[in-house]
Amino acid sequence: MRFLLSFVLLVSFVVNLRAADLPNVVVIFCDDLGYGDIGPFGAKGYATPNLDRMAKEGRKFTRFYVSSPVCSASRSALMTGCYHGRVGIHGALGPSSPLGLHPDEMTIAEVLKPKGYATCAVGKWHLGRPAEFLPTRQGFDEYLGLPYSNDMWPFHPEAKPGAYPKLPLIDGEKVIDDDVTPEDQTQLTTRYTERAVDFIKRSAKVKPFFLYLAHSMVHVPLFVSDKFKGKTGSLFGDVMEEVDWSVGEVLRALKENGVDEKTLVVFTSDNGPWLSYGEHCGTSGPLREGKGSCWEGGVRVPCVMRWPGKIPADTETGEALGTIDLLPTIAKLAGADLPPRKIDGKDGWPLISGAPGAKSPQETYFFYFEDNQLQALASGKWKLQLPHRYRSMGDQPKATGGIPGKYKFPTIEQPELYDLDADIGEKNNLAAKSPAELSRLLAVADTMRAELGDSLTKTEPTAAREPGKTTPVK
Repeated sequence: MRFLLSFVLLVSFVVNLRAADLPNVVVIFCDDLGYGDIGPFGAKGYATPNLDRMAKEGRKFTRFYVSSPVCSASRSALMTGCYHGRVGIHGALGPSSPLGLHPDEMTIAEVLKPKGYATCAVGKWHLGRPAEFLPTRQGFDEYLGLPYSNDMWPFHPEAKPGAYPKLPLIDGEKVIDDDVTPEDQTQLTTRYTERAVDFIKRSAKVKPFFLYLAHSMVHVPLFVSDKFKGKTGSLFGDVMEEVDWSVGEVLRALKENGVDEKTLVVFTSDNGPWLSYGEHCGTSGPLREGKGSCWEGGVRVPCVMRWPGKIPADTETGEALGTIDLLPTIAKLAGADLPPRKIDGKDGWPLISGAPGAKSPQETYFFYFEDNQLQALASGKWKLQLPHRYRSMGDQPKATGGIPGKYKFPTIEQPELYDLDADIGEKNNLAAKSPAELSRLLAVADTMRAELGDSLTKTEPTAAREPGKTTPVK
């Protein structure tokens, strides 16, 4: 009996020792944050000292991609390491949608759980409102946040009366506030941050942890607490300074709880800025267009990663990386198994850690929007825009007061080709001058169409999976 007890204690010691060696992971995911909206990427008019410090102590990724320029689709790719079309999530799921991530899909949290990780999601989820699809059913031990976008509420300026139900705040699976008000929204960033910091404190000395902090900001409607209200001369600037404060609080909590050098921190966004909102949105910087567009401004987002001693400080790379690559990268760092279902992401750690000669883990990134439309792809320095209708604000006057302007809808009639190394703003179409490259990329597009489909060419998918589906929320 004494021998058996000693053996159990030894096994427990070894397991705990191994767990102590595993890295913590924090992913901070902003909403509608544009390429030019943080200091390390050229933001003006307000300060982001904590993100500046993250970049100084870590690595900038100047060509970081999402799979789609809109909420739910983009978040499904981050969580599963799959193009959103593979897991059947398109567009932005509404409050009454019966859809969500299928239970058989594995999130980053579910990949990490078998390795003993504590897991927490804070903020906007937007991968299914029914209880069957909430974070607590997708590998997260705990959750606090809004189940979808903060504008899907009765106060929406453009929606018809009754179009949206009351906006709920959920803790775990329990609605703790069934009618989030404008005043409540002023406290969202603070409330999310406090919960994130509390989770770090509770987990740091117990087990490795994964924190997914998905801010509702800077999605419209914009709200800011009194701590930052009026600080910059613009509401958007005030909101950005509060988001930066939140990053600082998370970094401080890691330091104070002794896990700063054991934690990978990723800061990025779900898509580009919602340009129709003018003064209430950010900027794509040098990139073309924004949210809801597969031009670079919609799918290329700012990204900074930090892990003292593991990621080289004050460095940057222009090699492409994407949110689909985070799951397999994190799985490798944790020694965790990949999901049994096919994923699209690839291990990006050599590039993240600055290994000599490291290149993008992917030959091509594909960008889908609308009803499974393959609208664009990026391969090496080349960007192919396929024929489609897209939205653009063009040279219209800037919208004010949180009331959006109206988009124009130009059409790409023939495939267009851009050299992103020389032309980051996608202004100079080289299709006629580079026919061999154009032909190669069109063939690459056909390969993806055969797998995930393409409604523009009426190609049915052969390898797309169904989303989860249940009874709509009333």
